[in-house]
Amino acid sequence: MPQVMEFKLPDLGEGLTEAEIVRWLVAVGDVVAIDQPVVEVETAKAMVEVPCPYGGVVTARFGEEGQELPVGAPLITVAVGAGGAPAAQPAQPAQEESGGSGNVLVGYGTDHSRQARRRRVRPVTAEVSAAAVPAVQAAAPPAAAPAAPVPAAAGTGPVPVISPLVRKLARDNGVDLRALRGSGPEGLILRADVESALRAPQPAAAAPATAPVAASPVAAAGERIPLKGVRGLVAEKLSRSRREIPDATCWVDADATELMAARAAMNAVGGPKISVLALLARICTAALARFPELNSTVDLAAGEIVRLPAVHLGFAAQTERGLMVPVVRDAQGRSPESLSAEFARLTELARAGKLTPADLTGGTFTLNNYGVFGVDGSTPIINHPEAAMLGVGRIVPKPWVHGGELAVRQVVQLSLTFDHRVCDGGTAGGFLRYVADCVESPAVLLRSL
Repeated sequence: MPQVMEFKLPDLGEGLTEAEIVRWLVAVGDVVAIDQPVVEVETAKAMVEVPCPYGGVVTARFGEEGQELPVGAPLITVAVGAGGAPAAQPAQPAQEESGGSGNVLVGYGTDHSRQARRRRVRPVTAEVSAAAVPAVQAAAPPAAAPAAPVPAAAGTGPVPVISPLVRKLARDNGVDLRALRGSGPEGLILRADVESALRAPQPAAAAPATAPVAASPVAAAGERIPLKGVRGLVAEKLSRSRREIPDATCWVDADATELMAARAAMNAVGGPKISVLALLARICTAALARFPELNSTVDLAAGEIVRLPAVHLGFAAQTERGLMVPVVRDAQGRSPESLSAEFARLTELARAGKLTPADLTGGTFTLNNYGVFGVDGSTPIINHPEAAMLGVGRIVPKPWVHGGELAVRQVVQLSLTFDHRVCDGGTAGGFLRYVADCVESPAVLLRSL
């Protein structure tokens, strides 16, 4: 007798609580193997394929492409042991607790400590045959449209909402979650329900008969764009940085003529090409070795500054999905050639939407080359919970006093935003001055190696 197993959207890790269905990879009636990807979802950090830990016949799908689902919401049901289906793995208690095979997301591996916190998958006791699959599909509830708010009974149990982002959205906009009927499974309140409540017409306040109320220009003409996905994550991260970090910025102009000449000479001898960003990254790692205060983080709970032993260098990459900050691991031990190759690899993955959350987290210092946008300067916002970010403007010909004479040189503006809790201006100025000296005379970097 086949057993119908319900597979729910798994814990995506890295604090992610919801995902948007981008593309279904299976249809109702398809036979799937254990750990076969069944749906492609987009989180606030990356696009990933979700494998199903059960093998059998797909009997139902929950959610349409473009719909957001919270972690724990049903994705599909699978008839394990149905005719024509591959044999499923034996149902072991440990597997049942961890969600089947344990391979939750491609490229993530199995995190047993995280999976142990998941709710046990509940088998559905129903007989399913190949002929009965269409009937199960018809019985599956369709994706519900966002529901308008309805009066709620006072003092009735906990609010059925999982996602803390949904709670925050409701709290920030004054929406009473108890007044909503959730469109998710078992009445679960989704982001779409809160957004629907925000769009719903509000009862107009009584106005004097002799004073007609003029329509608000914002309400009449404004366009509302949901602050979600990458944009929502960036907004939350930058807001947290501004709330928690007392930052300050210093900047300096530098003559990059010798650096550009050194790069041209290095690329002229053959071999892998070296990017300007890679040379700046190599300079940053050398500067952080001299000023380790800036490769640190603040532990507010312990009241301590934590200096980090390795430099995991984040760099800003603009993509169609928005600003991404991939991280180059152990940048302090990489050559300019290795840094160039890693920057190129991560940038390509970012533009293809294939970065994993692991590629986007764990940074200790960020390098932001905003000169690619044709601007000279900026005041970067620190990538929380890091302690500093170096910004680099465009490198352009400008008048410059060189060797006591006026000349046209390749000039760049460098700006450093730093957490004033980890160091004072002397340290930040020393770091920035060392970076500028290396840009102006690459031999300074060679002497320090």
